[in-house]
Amino acid sequence: MKRKAIGILMTAALSVALLASLPLTFPAAHAAIERAATQAQQTGVLEYVGQVGGSIYGVTVQGNYAYVGEGPRLTILNVSDPAHPTVVGQTAPMPEVVQGVAVAGDYAYVAAAYAGLEVVDISDPAHPTVIGTYDTPGSAYSVAIAGNYAYVADGGSGLRVIDISTPSNPAEVGSIDTPGTAYDVVVAGNYAYVADKGGGLRVIDVSTPSSPTEAGAYTGGYGYTAYGVAVAGNYAYVASGDDGMVVVDVSDPTSPTQAGVYDASRFAEDVDVAGSTAYIADGDGGLHILDVSDPTSPDRVGTYSRLKYASDVTVAGNYAYVVDLDVGLRVIDVSNSTDPTKVGSYDALAYAYDVATMGNYAYIADHNAGGLWVVDVSDPTNPTKTGSCLGSYSLKYAWAVATAGHYAYIASSYGLAVLDVSDPTNPHEVGFISGYARDVAVAGHIAYVASIGKGLWIVDVSDPTNPTEISYYNSYDMIGNAWGVAVAGDYAYLLAGILRIVDVHDLYNLTEVGSYTPSSGLTDVAVVGDYVYLTTGDGLEIVDVSDPTNPTPVGSYGTTGREAVAVAGDIAYVADGRAGLEGVDVSDPTSPAQVASYNTAGYARGVAVAGSTAYVADSHGGLYLLRYRCVASAVIPSVGGTLSACGTYTYTFPSGTFTDTVVVTHTARFGSDVDVPSTGDRVGIDRFFEVTAVYSSTGQPAQPASGAAYTLTVQYTDADKGPAIESTLALYWCDNGAWSQTGITSTVDAAGNRLTAEIDHLSIFAVQGETKRVYLPLVMRRRS
Repeated sequence: MKRKAIGILMTAALSVALLASLPLTFPAAHAAIERAATQAQQTGVLEYVGQVGGSIYGVTVQGNYAYVGEGPRLTILNVSDPAHPTVVGQTAPMPEVVQGVAVAGDYAYVAAAYAGLEVVDISDPAHPTVIGTYDTPGSAYSVAIAGNYAYVADGGSGLRVIDISTPSNPAEVGSIDTPGTAYDVVVAGNYAYVADKGGGLRVIDVSTPSSPTEAGAYTGGYGYTAYGVAVAGNYAYVASGDDGMVVVDVSDPTSPTQAGVYDASRFAEDVDVAGSTAYIADGDGGLHILDVSDPTSPDRVGTYSRLKYASDVTVAGNYAYVVDLDVGLRVIDVSNSTDPTKVGSYDALAYAYDVATMGNYAYIADHNAGGLWVVDVSDPTNPTKTGSCLGSYSLKYAWAVATAGHYAYIASSYGLAVLDVSDPTNPHEVGFISGYARDVAVAGHIAYVASIGKGLWIVDVSDPTNPTEISYYNSYDMIGNAWGVAVAGDYAYLLAGILRIVDVHDLYNLTEVGSYTPSSGLTDVAVVGDYVYLTTGDGLEIVDVSDPTNPTPVGSYGTTGREAVAVAGDIAYVADGRAGLEGVDVSDPTSPAQVASYNTAGYARGVAVAGSTAYVADSHGGLYLLRYRCVASAVIPSVGGTLSACGTYTYTFPSGTFTDTVVVTHTARFGSDVDVPSTGDRVGIDRFFEVTAVYSSTGQPAQPASGAAYTLTVQYTDADKGPAIESTLALYWCDNGAWSQTGITSTVDAAGNRLTAEIDHLSIFAVQGETKRVYLPLVMRRRS
């Protein structure tokens, strides 16, 4: 039997860091070691598992493919049949939401906001791969390609010129600051034309790419803005927001002048030109089609208005590909300019606002599209959109989602909608009650709704097709406005200016029994045991509600975005806006501390936790699946010591377990980390972990002394053990590709949900149990 010290390299850095923090002189070192033996250092990491969806901001078309920025990914759609765009491939998520894309040859060039320029190999459309990056100083909104150079409209950092002759190693060779915010760029001949928002249209001479210089500018009148630009012949067509589309004569680049103007009905975001026709993405005015055969007098010939908000447009052949912001991509047949017709679409999970989970599915409230998305998360590394119910009046501006049984409940600006999700591929609305709902929690046959207008709104959903009001609670100082709610036992915890605790045991006689005023405005609430967790304008606040009539603050932690919170075990998961997701250790409620963070691409608004996975509703960035991996270390001298890890594990090392002082490190693992299947009818219970040790004097791997053993106790819940038979639970270790109990003795305390093991080595471990009992047949012998 050969045991391997697995993962020593990964944990050695943490162990060395712990040692470095201790004084090295004796007896001071001895005292520090004794303290460390009982005061473990605990940290962790939020790891990326999977992602799906996100807002669509940019599109370009080449041949049979449309290249779309979808959240943090580049998505390639086959549009050979424009009526049925289908996904061919996607990149892995990039650090930021994709803003724009250009294609040249086998490469796509992606403007990825604060991540700069990303170069993607698209030679195999099914497997697009990022091969090069250049982090521009600003926020990359758009990119144009000419020859060996990429020209990036970099927001407040103007125009950046990047050499892409070696796509895997893009390098900036020149730049020029612009007075406004560079939003869009096209290159024609020796000039780059930059839509510079408040700076108007800037014409940049790039004949020497290493030394771009401004040749001229068109700034319009007072308050003029430029958001998008296209160039055809001697004219630049500028999408100018409230000023519509302005046609600028650039025949003399040093003196661009207005030639014509079209006053769009709403807000011109982008423009493309094909032949003598211009196509304007006009915000909530839809797609406008203009005859520009006379550039001095552009004339509208057609409109397609059935779009939520047209923000980008590109034309290829007889089709206009229009980004319908926070909804998806729409394919419009423009062969008849006077009668444009939608022929195809690609819906995006574009504006995730809240998330709930049930079984193998995540349910996302899409605020801007208005409705529900269902995502299959049975393979967390590959979450897949399976169904949606979008766009109805009752689902408009969806704020929150809750699930129970076969139903999902959507709180929207127009009321509470009940959706049947028994078939995840076909979620459909079955019931609705009108009102203004901001949040919802469901317990039994009652929906507890935070309502603008009614405060705490109690709705009977025993008949999902006919949700019925029972009562509502609205005190004189609430003015009826509530935006968050959680329910535990006989109490509802309502966010209405302050935290209000409402006794709901009698649904017809709701009574406020206690309240708590936070340091700043409240955004979300979660209840676990005797504690309420609140996200506020100043961060996370923890309130003891063991006496609901006297809620008492016990601890707080400052964060930035403070949008939502979910709690699992010792970790509070805080959706923190632009800061992404934060993991806060709340094992000591009086002293919460951040132990991990993950920066999502968009704006983290909602969070739910199921098992070891956190689900983050990341507006613009889609749905993120993350896992918290807890890491805890302690210095253990030769006289012995203890290590408490992650609120679940306790190690006791007797004197003589190690021959010298060591640093012991516990690292959480997941089933996907360990490619060792359970055998027979044995299953794991979500308790995978690794234990390593290094000698403090040398940093070399350590194992217990020959004949020595230590004790480990593992806590679990009834939900954790799942189908495993509790009495069969035991600790196994990974022995050269197979699970083994050699060297381990396990006992189970079913009443305390606790497993105790005596172990003689360090390794990767898993708690597993049988799902079937084996009974020997009873043989009865007949007497003669």
